[in-house]
Amino acid sequence: MVFVKFITTMSNSSEQTAAKLKDACSGLFMPSESDYPFEPFVWSCTSELTPEKILELTGHPQNAPIQTVDMDHLFGKLAQEQEWHDDQQKENVSKYRHLVEVLQSNLSDIRVYRIGKRSIDVYVVGKTESGDLAGLTTKVVET
Repeated sequence: MVFVKFITTMSNSSEQTAAKLKDACSGLFMPSESDYPFEPFVWSCTSELTPEKILELTGHPQNAPIQTVDMDHLFGKLAQEQEWHDDQQKENVSKYRHLVEVLQSNLSDIRVYRIGKRSIDVYVVGKTESGDLAGLTTKVVET
């Protein structure tokens, strides 16, 4: 996974958003062939959010394969309770729903970027109230 660091001069609203995201994703993993945690980030960047800009901000080469999907593609099944779920699975569904709510209530213009083919870096990115870019990153493995 590409290293994503917190900016050091973030605004109070971005700092609060990062803290809320950190709390909401604590203990959650993105299930795939390997389960990876969600990690919050904040970037001090006011330019337009484009695939090229995401590649630049994340340190990926500009020719890296990148795909934009909606949040339902990423969280849809994770945030839907099924009748066959046991108590632990129902609790996890509740946690994923809360994570989605925290993202939607603290970020605007949310987009999900998938970078790579088999080992895919995922970035859920939106704008904070102060205009910084923030969100979560994780990884999925698809073979």
